[in-house]
Amino acid sequence: MLLDRQFFTTADRSMNFDQRLERAIERGQRQRDAESRERALRAMTEEECKNVHSKARLELSEHVEACLRKLADYFPGFDYETLMSADGWGARIRRDDLAPGTAGSKGLIHYYSHVEMLVRPYSPTRIVELVARGAIRNKEVLSRSHFQQLTQVDIDVFREVIDQWVLEYAERFSARA
Repeated sequence: MLLDRQFFTTADRSMNFDQRLERAIERGQRQRDAESRERALRAMTEEECKNVHSKARLELSEHVEACLRKLADYFPGFDYETLMSADGWGARIRRDDLAPGTAGSKGLIHYYSHVEMLVRPYSPTRIVELVARGAIRNKEVLSRSHFQQLTQVDIDVFREVIDQWVLEYAERFSARA
């Protein structure tokens, strides 16, 4: 019985070593892959980087526009606006509401709600960046940013992020409005 304990202990150590060895090999492979992506990024000319960014920006801004138009359709009163500025390309929806003041006050209270999403312009950092800001009844409820390196841009991941942020805003707006 004493031998069995020694055997399992040695087997456990061996398996633990095997697992650690596999992890070390995987880390080395990830490092090699990261270095090759970095070399590929450096090898891309500035013009190629701008073209990749422009293509991604176009696809993402179209998806932002479609999602925010749908959101505005579900909540009447929102005005849709396409955004093209030095801050980026995308869209915004916003609305103004008036509500009676508190019991002791006279007049109406102005409430402002909006959500906007922009794809930032190309920069020397060589990333694609999506930013979102939103407020409901004068309170900021959404402030997010997501980015990826140009050599690793996955449009589907960005679309999922956009969908998630729009759904989050819709849920919060419907709960507070």
